[in-house]
Amino acid sequence: MTQYRVFPFAIAAIASMTAAPAFAQELDLSFNAGAATEYVWRGVSQTDEKPQLAAGVDATIGSLGYAGAWISNVDFNNGTDAELDLYAGVKPKLGPVTLDLGMIYYAYIDQPSGPDQDFLELKVGGSLPVGPATVGANVFHSNDFFGETGKSTYVELYGWVPVAEKVTISGTLAHQDVNYDGDYTHWNLGASYALNDVVGFDLRYHDTSEHGFGDVYGSRVVLGVKAVF
Repeated sequence: MTQYRVFPFAIAAIASMTAAPAFAQELDLSFNAGAATEYVWRGVSQTDEKPQLAAGVDATIGSLGYAGAWISNVDFNNGTDAELDLYAGVKPKLGPVTLDLGMIYYAYIDQPSGPDQDFLELKVGGSLPVGPATVGANVFHSNDFFGETGKSTYVELYGWVPVAEKVTISGTLAHQDVNYDGDYTHWNLGASYALNDVVGFDLRYHDTSEHGFGDVYGSRVVLGVKAVF
């Protein structure tokens, strides 16, 4: 039996963006679908080093904000079949800085009985253009992280720069701090290639500071493809 809780705020935000007649003319909807050699989240394989299939929908209304939903297969070796993310937020401008204030609810389908895997994170971030490049930082906080493991804070620094007409180089350096003994640092570096206006490819190297936590924390190269329409 499918077991997951739906975070009401995210559902309400998505519904209001897709149903409010007053803003219908400003609504921008996009859909995405993708596949990868595996699903890596914060440096850790979420599919036990197996392939990933994912899809999502995003809604924006001018400068009011954004909301969306995204689903992917996962494999934690405990019966959990999929991850469903619901998110919403706003992106106000502060001079040249674009802020990102939002929240993400992670729900897990067919999770086993026991500690609840579902959790909510609040997000505060900002990005800034530097010449042709863009640099930014995000902070995510949860009062009760995955598996009821207590408070967690995730801090990341990232950047990207176009190096050719269809090629962008990007990378991230981040640290995950969890109430239980599960802290680690991770990083990635890769290149994205835009085949056309719809389809793009990404080749990325991931690694973490804690290979001792298990194979899913080890270094890996991931190839992904994504279509946005």
